[in-house]
Amino acid sequence: MTQRAEPQYLSRFELDGVAGVVVVVDVLRAFTTAAYALGGGASAIHLVRGLDEAVDLGRTIPGSVVVGEDHGRKPPHYDLPNSPWFVSRADLAGREVVLRTGSGTQGVVAALDADRLFAAGLVNASATAHAVAMSGPGAPAYVLSGWLPDWAADDDRLTAEHIEALRTGAPVDDAEVAEALKGTPEAFRTLEAGEGNMDPRDVDLAADVDRFDFAMEVVRVGERLTIHAVG
Repeated sequence: MTQRAEPQYLSRFELDGVAGVVVVVDVLRAFTTAAYALGGGASAIHLVRGLDEAVDLGRTIPGSVVVGEDHGRKPPHYDLPNSPWFVSRADLAGREVVLRTGSGTQGVVAALDADRLFAAGLVNASATAHAVAMSGPGAPAYVLSGWLPDWAADDDRLTAEHIEALRTGAPVDDAEVAEALKGTPEAFRTLEAGEGNMDPRDVDLAADVDRFDFAMEVVRVGERLTIHAVG
């Protein structure tokens, strides 16, 4: 396994050949949504790249729930939008979820060379930091899913830096990082998705630091990428 002395902070377009431990961060909203799905009893979350791929996979899994977005909005034939609030209110106990989003799941799919792969938000920051630390002495590569040439992804960066501080034992302030998240451009852009695609409480749920005590490891079996709760 590749061991880095210092963490890397990368966009989802810079992952060719990136091995070792990789943490894909999408706090607003994909991996916050995923955490609430697992917290609500979902048995597994399958991540896919394509819009139609999600629907097609959902049809092959009895009782599954297809969740996601395209440009922030729920696509046709999806059961739920990419919304922590909507997911937290759904009956997911024992059910499998298929998740497709425009940023977070794309980062996971692109991390082909990772030795261990995690998905993360603030809601499972400490559990993620612990899982990464237990993976070996090297530093991880953090993928800032929303980082684009014209968009800085402040939300994902502050989340990644918070996880890294926890991993290394640096001091953190949960209340401070929660308030910082709520003030990011991404938090305001979340609200622009409109009714039925998000809920105003999504940002508050994303800012609930360490609500969950599990990390989310992504395991590849054949062509399928599946999140499992660990820890």
